[in-house]
Amino acid sequence: MRQLFHSFEHSAFRLEVRDRYDAPYENESLRRFLADEPDDLPWMRSWLDMLHEAGVKGRRFARVRVVTLPLTDYSRFGVWCAGFTNGAGEDIRYLDRDTAEVTGLPNHDFWLFDSRTLVLMHFDASDVFLGGEVIEDPSVIVQHNYWRDAAWHHAVRRDDFADEQGLRRVERPRST
Repeated sequence: MRQLFHSFEHSAFRLEVRDRYDAPYENESLRRFLADEPDDLPWMRSWLDMLHEAGVKGRRFARVRVVTLPLTDYSRFGVWCAGFTNGAGEDIRYLDRDTAEVTGLPNHDFWLFDSRTLVLMHFDASDVFLGGEVIEDPSVIVQHNYWRDAAWHHAVRRDDFADEQGLRRVERPRST
């Protein structure tokens, strides 16, 4: 799956529907965020570099995060981190869970590359990522394109969502 992030031609879209992801590399930054301590986000550097390089080449990353209101601590952390990824070229937007349910969005995460390559994301009961499954069935891919468009239509830009939720403005991570 990793090669898809470097080989897509035009667009990579992610729908995120979980209120938490158990990614050990984020734990220290999450702890610092909750303690209101500065953090240089070392685990995010390669992702930010890849986003910037993709943007220079005219390739677009976009994401919609479905969140429960009021936000969990992890979701607030995600909004804060999104300020950095948006700054590097990824367009992250937010959609409240009630609107997502009324809209008929799925309750699973996925990546959609160039509107034709679908990767379903699998997680265990503890929110640990287990891996991605490439789906080749054209009807399933078309359905996920529809869900992408519906999510995007109803989602709110990260900065507007942060303002609506009264969250602090993003500060640039300190350089290492």
